[in-house]
Amino acid sequence: MSFIASILNNPIEYLKGVGPQRGELLRKEINLHTFRDLLEYYPFRYIDRTRIDKIRHLSGMEEFVQIRGKIVQMEVVGEKRSKRLVATFQDETSRMELVWFQGWQWMEKSLRENVQYLVYGRVSQFNGKLQISHPEMDLLTEEIADGKQTLEPVYYTTEKLKARGLTAKAIGKLSRNLLEQLSLSEIRENIPHSVLQTYRLMPRGQAYFKIHLPANEEEAKQAQRRLKFEELFIAQIRICRLKIRRHKNSQGFIFNAVGDVFNTFYNEHLPFPLTGAQKRVLKEIRKDTTTGRQMNRLVQGDVGSGKTMVALLSLLIAIDNGFQGCLMAPTEILAQQHYKGISEQLKDMPVTVALLTGNIKGKARKEILAATAAGEINILIGTHALLEKEVQFKRIGMAIVDEQHRFGVAQRARLWEKSETPPHILVMTATPIPRTLAMTVYGDLDVSVIDEMPPGRKPITTVHRTEYQRPQVMDFIKDEVRKGRQAYIVYPLIEESASLDFENLTKGYEEVKAFFPEPKYYISMVHGKMAQELKEANMHRFVTGDTQIMVATTVIEVGVNVPNASVMVIESTERFGLSQLHQLRGRVGRGAEQSYCILMTGNKIGKDSQERVKVMVQTNDGFVISEKDMELRGPGDIEGTRQSGLLDLKLADIVQDRTMLIAARDVAEKILSDDPDLTAPENQPLHDFLATQRSKSAWSKIS
Repeated sequence: MSFIASILNNPIEYLKGVGPQRGELLRKEINLHTFRDLLEYYPFRYIDRTRIDKIRHLSGMEEFVQIRGKIVQMEVVGEKRSKRLVATFQDETSRMELVWFQGWQWMEKSLRENVQYLVYGRVSQFNGKLQISHPEMDLLTEEIADGKQTLEPVYYTTEKLKARGLTAKAIGKLSRNLLEQLSLSEIRENIPHSVLQTYRLMPRGQAYFKIHLPANEEEAKQAQRRLKFEELFIAQIRICRLKIRRHKNSQGFIFNAVGDVFNTFYNEHLPFPLTGAQKRVLKEIRKDTTTGRQMNRLVQGDVGSGKTMVALLSLLIAIDNGFQGCLMAPTEILAQQHYKGISEQLKDMPVTVALLTGNIKGKARKEILAATAAGEINILIGTHALLEKEVQFKRIGMAIVDEQHRFGVAQRARLWEKSETPPHILVMTATPIPRTLAMTVYGDLDVSVIDEMPPGRKPITTVHRTEYQRPQVMDFIKDEVRKGRQAYIVYPLIEESASLDFENLTKGYEEVKAFFPEPKYYISMVHGKMAQELKEANMHRFVTGDTQIMVATTVIEVGVNVPNASVMVIESTERFGLSQLHQLRGRVGRGAEQSYCILMTGNKIGKDSQERVKVMVQTNDGFVISEKDMELRGPGDIEGTRQSGLLDLKLADIVQDRTMLIAARDVAEKILSDDPDLTAPENQPLHDFLATQRSKSAWSKIS
């Protein structure tokens, strides 16, 4: 082991064929620092040069062919720029042409007639004859007389590397040089033997050799399968250990009672019966708060699935146990809406609710701060203002964070400092996170999903319309306004071209005004460049129904609740991601009336945009949409994953290898529940491997 540890940690320039200059380039261009990095720089495809074709059997329809024979004639043809080298190549069955347009002078010098070659390339037809342009030429040796022994790996490279001779082929040669210095027994196993047997996985050392030099496609597939499983399994072991450690070490308040406040509200004031999903999540929260450990739970549920009711009931449990609670929202408007909704629902209950935002100043602010510190306020609702040092609670036991991705980890941690024993933390998000991603990114949080809609909600009807159909869309909005409803018209906001977007929005606003002239119609406009007060005022006018139409950029994406709004028009739909479209659609459909989402695009749109529009029209299910979004965009763009540093996967793909990820998760959980410290003899290799990887597991805790 000591030998292998030292050789794999060698700087890349010490490998035969690299040297200082190429080493520097490999570091900069493709992040290869050590021998180990090269071992884990996997090929992305393979070329099969293990068999030999006969010229007579070629039809010209094959893509790549490999032939064995000799050059019987060579000549340079053409004038000036169209000069090329044409060679007649012959095997025992027939003849064909090989041709070089570039670098032909060098080829003419280096090729020899009547010498045996192994030739590989793409076959085509020219003037009725078969030919291969710029073929790969290998002098025939005994070793390759019947074709190559293994598939030929193809590696990613860059223009700068190619300029220094580090082509895909050259990187393959470096990998072979490295493998010649290693022996199978020196690459230590890191997965318990029983797991290898259960999943029929290739041993680790063999997998490294076979992924670079497989004898056939099946071997390559088995090597990839083994190494993908390893990546996912090791990631899950780390995440599960973080979770176990948190459960073991964190102290939390114990909520023993479900008392009068909760029961009175539940039995007498609940506006509608809870769905099965809401009840299930409440039970999970209830269980967390009786363990004596701090709860850290993520509740995700689609827009309108009733997360706020679950949050309110959780706060009432805290109150029944003699604690205060707080609810933090990302914007002033959202905080006000929570305050209004919760105060209204608790108006007949002996519970004091207060609102604290940046706009509450002077005497009113002092009174709220004093009452909170004295424990007279049971539930404090607010924005980032809740995090300020001057906000002190007498006894905070439950902190709820709405739209979790709008707050940084450090900000949320400041809530913990409000009490010697940290309060229970419940984070809520309406951005459905695919289960596979949640297991990877929020793996150290306990995740609850509200996957049922309250009865009586009508699904939003979603349609696609193009620029040609704009007049009909505007007439439809007029009909809805005539019925007393309201409409949103949303324009995309793309950071790189804020000024252009602002022009689009202003132009859009003028167009809408032409269709909806005052005083018959009133329009609010909201965008990011506005002063906060004006933005709040314009939003407020729409919320209270003073204006029938809201023209906005995506600032209205999170949390504005206007039950009377029944139409959402999304302009330039092709410029939005799927999850964002789904979030915007969720702004309507909040009342009892039928609501509509109209996706506007240009008359011609690309394939990806067509796919997104199709998904939106077909389904209202946020989880289906988020899975599709991840397939189209890759996991890197989904909220919160980029900064988490958890998705450092070289081979595995959490979308395509979903089944494998779930299996890896189950195995990791089972191993750690039986042997949390990995001291059992069978888990020793895993324990040793993790010890060598210490530096990698210092992930930021995501909570």
